[in-house]
Amino acid sequence: MSIMRESGVKEISSSSIYLNRDLSWIEFNRRVLEEAQDPSTPLLERIKFLSIVSSNLDEFMSVRVAGLKDQVKAGYNKNDFSGYTPAGLIKRIMKRIGKMVGEQYKSYREVNRQLVKEGIVFADYEELNATQKKAMDAYYHDIIFPVLTPMAVDQSRPFPLVHNQSVYLAVVLTMEGEDPSEEPYFAIVQVPNNLNRFISLPFRPNSKKREFILIEELIEHHIQSLFSGYTPIAVHAFRLTRNADLTLNEEGAEDLLEEIEKELHRRRWGVPVRLEVQDGMHPYALMLLQDEFEILDDVFVIDGPLDLTYFMKMAGSLQGFEHLRYPKIEPKYAREFESTTDYFTLLEKRDVLVHHPYESFDAVTDFVIHSADDPQVLAIKMTLYRVSGKSPIIQALARAAESGKQVTVVVELKARFDEERNIAWARMLEKSGCHVVYGLVGLKTHAKITLVVRQEQDTLKRYVHVGTGNYNDSTARLYTDVGLFTANNIIGEDASVLFNEITGYSAPHDWQAFAVAPTGLKDKLFELFKRETEHARAGRPAYIIAKMNSLSNQEMVDALYEASQAGVKIDLIIRGVCCLRPGVAGLSENITVRSIVDRFLEHSRIYYFENGGDAEFYLSSADWMTRNLTRRIELMCPVLDQKLKTTMMEILGFSLKDNVKARKLMSNGMYERIQNELPPFRSQFQAMTINSWKQLQFEDEA
Repeated sequence: MSIMRESGVKEISSSSIYLNRDLSWIEFNRRVLEEAQDPSTPLLERIKFLSIVSSNLDEFMSVRVAGLKDQVKAGYNKNDFSGYTPAGLIKRIMKRIGKMVGEQYKSYREVNRQLVKEGIVFADYEELNATQKKAMDAYYHDIIFPVLTPMAVDQSRPFPLVHNQSVYLAVVLTMEGEDPSEEPYFAIVQVPNNLNRFISLPFRPNSKKREFILIEELIEHHIQSLFSGYTPIAVHAFRLTRNADLTLNEEGAEDLLEEIEKELHRRRWGVPVRLEVQDGMHPYALMLLQDEFEILDDVFVIDGPLDLTYFMKMAGSLQGFEHLRYPKIEPKYAREFESTTDYFTLLEKRDVLVHHPYESFDAVTDFVIHSADDPQVLAIKMTLYRVSGKSPIIQALARAAESGKQVTVVVELKARFDEERNIAWARMLEKSGCHVVYGLVGLKTHAKITLVVRQEQDTLKRYVHVGTGNYNDSTARLYTDVGLFTANNIIGEDASVLFNEITGYSAPHDWQAFAVAPTGLKDKLFELFKRETEHARAGRPAYIIAKMNSLSNQEMVDALYEASQAGVKIDLIIRGVCCLRPGVAGLSENITVRSIVDRFLEHSRIYYFENGGDAEFYLSSADWMTRNLTRRIELMCPVLDQKLKTTMMEILGFSLKDNVKARKLMSNGMYERIQNELPPFRSQFQAMTINSWKQLQFEDEA
């Protein structure tokens, strides 16, 4: 496949102008790993990044690689727009991931050495003193042993179900008194995932060291207790990753909630995708595992503990090591709301923009709570994609429904790996009297919006919150996002129409302010790109800044290439996947791409168009990926208040000035740290000083 550009630009093969989505994702995860490798990152934060690398890889293998394997199995061998067949891409992926995992565990061993110096030790059983051994023996017999189930594999007992991403022990045994040259016996033992992976040891005399032992180490030492009359000759851990993507027949599902519950149950039998085994595994055990799971090549030999995701919990639970963490940040309550409990009167006067996590998500929660308790509020409508375990928003919505308000909640049941939690909330909300809607067939509802309808004298007034992130008070402390509060009539009217489209039968709408996927968001963006292109050709100011998580839709990439060729300056701030190749002569030399990986997960989607000097800003729930533009209900909303436009530009400007944690995408697909002669500028740390623009804004108003 090839693509023709404007006159004077030669034809360029597509494989040379696009970066592959999955290989780009691997480079993103490598940037996460670099944070774990960086000695300037506090030690307990480094182990968190090691954990994130593992959890990212788990999802990538169980979804993206699993999907590619399905294509290979189905005989699909067409090239994608970056030039790869599924089979060829899998080979490249596995080679790069194998190298990354090797680097990850090299980093793990280095971090572990540093932890020991700081008095945090993971011990082997043989290293314990008598008191510690006695305590651990008692813990094993009282707590662990009753939970364990040894599962033999032989002619009468077939291979048991091995659960997705659980750690197991493969045990090779001989029977006492039998000829040791006979074929050995084999069994597996699941390491309980409902017990702590790391167990705290009693302190040694005159020592302040915090010592831990991994539960599998304790089980391995006591393995004989499970196999009386047999002699264990080898015990090694293994872990299986299965295809975990949901395959739903939504058209034929009478009840989507029940269908998803069934599919979640089937997920545990997903096709094996990856086998991780502990270094030194007995050849007989490895042969049986590979044969059972039909995995020949995709075996990862791990020199260290399997599944480093446990590090996240451990790092969060350790007490007394604050010097090994980032300094605590206490999000500030939005200044606009500090001196009032009457959100509605304030929003009548002005729009408010809140920047998380530097400003507290409590402002959003309090808005919903205030609306739930206000007797003049008649209706609350809200989309929920991912919520926290004990969400005060859920409780407020339930209370509002119980008090007689019309409460409509669009719950996205298909939020990957949060399906079970969302099902639980959906059932609870229904019991409270909320109207719970599960979205539209074939589409995920990913838009983040709340609509409050209030009786005010002889009229109804609409109040709206639109955000770039989920209504989740937990992740709002970890992700950077922006949210707009407004009583703007046009935005309010569009919000009502949007909910009507989701919950009822409505033809596609001629939006006044919003752009909504899958029907019009992509066309709106193309329109904005074309307008900048026309400005550039006419010699007027033309500039695009776009901040998002991922850019992988080919049409969007091509539209950006066309704008670049016309002379539009384009700065892209893309945390994760980017399929656009910058810096190609005659094609993308006007485009820069940078990625920031730091303490917080960059999650906000903000789009700026200079528009010949009359700048426009938008916030959105949508990345520029095919799934966001064609298979999800997404929302892009303009920021109309002039002062808030200044805010948005400052947020973007911080990212563009970062020369500490920003990496620049090179034309070869690799990323390099941005280095210049300017003083160090770390955008997230600068934003913690919140927010110079707000201070000036309030001084001006005073």
